[in-house]
Amino acid sequence: MKASGGANATYIPYLAKVSALLCGVCAVMPDGKVFEAGDTRFGFAIESISKVFTMALVMEQRGAETVRAKIGARSTGLPFNSVLALEIHGAKPLSPLVNAGAIAAVSLVQASDREDRWAKILEMQSRFAGAPIALSAEINESEQATNLHNRAIACFCDPLEALDVYTRQCSTLVSCFNLATMAATLANHGVNPLTGISVVKRQNVPHILAEMVMEGLYDTSGDWAFEVGLPGKSGVGGGIMAVAPGKLGIAGFAPPLDSYGNSVRA
Repeated sequence: MKASGGANATYIPYLAKVSALLCGVCAVMPDGKVFEAGDTRFGFAIESISKVFTMALVMEQRGAETVRAKIGARSTGLPFNSVLALEIHGAKPLSPLVNAGAIAAVSLVQASDREDRWAKILEMQSRFAGAPIALSAEINESEQATNLHNRAIACFCDPLEALDVYTRQCSTLVSCFNLATMAATLANHGVNPLTGISVVKRQNVPHILAEMVMEGLYDTSGDWAFEVGLPGKSGVGGGIMAVAPGKLGIAGFAPPLDSYGNSVRA
């Protein structure tokens, strides 16, 4: 995999203006030890990495088998925002880590209304990070103004209310340290190593990691699995996290992306 080149995402105005020089890497161990270098405390847009934690929330509420039955557990073989994939597969997304499946996952969160659903998703991100995660109004405004493609996907399979909450979940600010802690929570069988809090049931962790292997790095998920061999998830905000079960959670951050939407340096 390349270690230089790439360019910031430009289709979301906020992402285009983040410094391309930022770069950091952080690892968190199950015993709580932290190793970090570079810009590990800079807050950036979580973007698609958020899909992992909403998927985890739905598994906690409804069970892993419900996620597989209602959304799927297969690679689409097409880009993460593909409408064609929905048409080919009869409106079924196949994975909660592609956009259509992630919007569907939001709609499956058990909640009393839209704001309660959003609060539960934000709380899950914070529990994984072991720290308060907050919505960036600037990122959310930038995302909401440019999500026409996702609106088309939402109209195809799910209500626009779910799209609103999905867009918000992608617009929270995390640091490389936050992401490494979130990954370490999965590496530690669902227990946050910094807070000692059980965030997800141990039996759900293998299902979460399996989905990450299949669709975690967009079109390059197979190459990532072949070359790196760890469940991972990337986002167009420049972050990537990976999980070595029982060993560590690791995250990298650098805004320039390759043509598939993965951070080149991270």
